[in-house]
Amino acid sequence: MNKKMIFFDIDGTIVTENTHICPESTVNAIKKARENGHLTFINTGRTFCNVNEEIRNIGFDGCVCGCGTYINYKGKELLYRAVPHESCVDIVQKVREFKVEALFEGLNDIFFDQSKAATDDIVQLKAQFGAQGLDVSKSWDDPELVFDKFVIWLNEDSNYESFYSYITKDFDYIDRGNNFGEIVPKGYSKATGIKFLQEYFNIPLEDCYAIGDSSNDLPMLEYVPNSIAMGNGTPFLFDSVSFVTKDIEDDGIEHALTHYGII
Repeated sequence: MNKKMIFFDIDGTIVTENTHICPESTVNAIKKARENGHLTFINTGRTFCNVNEEIRNIGFDGCVCGCGTYINYKGKELLYRAVPHESCVDIVQKVREFKVEALFEGLNDIFFDQSKAATDDIVQLKAQFGAQGLDVSKSWDDPELVFDKFVIWLNEDSNYESFYSYITKDFDYIDRGNNFGEIVPKGYSKATGIKFLQEYFNIPLEDCYAIGDSSNDLPMLEYVPNSIAMGNGTPFLFDSVSFVTKDIEDDGIEHALTHYGII
């Protein structure tokens, strides 16, 4: 069998959305795929600092983080694209002007607006990140502010039209639903991460597989011929993929890799 390269989203794909637990069958399936000589990569919207040790210890060959803005293989950095500091400062100014809630995500740090009371979403995120050991005290006003991408929440006071017009000049806006958006530099996506590694390892596209569950997975699912949606995923993905596997808690990853003869 040719060497395959398999890309896994994190949330809702290898760990459950609510409990953030990775099923034992998923860990075993990924291990078996590697034992069979295949390459396995995380491919996530999370930046690298937010890929905790528990996920890294599952055992992957590397990861694509921040929607393609950072790539590593066996701990070696292969690609990294950060937003320049001056642009970060300008974006913060516009986010405040247009009354948009945001979390800025960097390679090593995350940045919150520490100048006002946090919303329920932000309070929850801070608690979650703090439990992972991340520093949640970094501010949008940090003199060394640099981030790779960010997420936003809209509210009744937000000037969405002006924000969208401003940000989409240099960034792609991924609508995640429920007034939640993900903002990524143009030219970077989960698909570009796969293309980079495909060329790096000289692996044909037909030997690449991608597994995801939500709208920010669409670029990689549309890019590879062997596209897999989790059974618990967003239903609109189902018509865009070559296979819909079982739910994450019903051994969905194991089922998908078995279906394709990878394990």
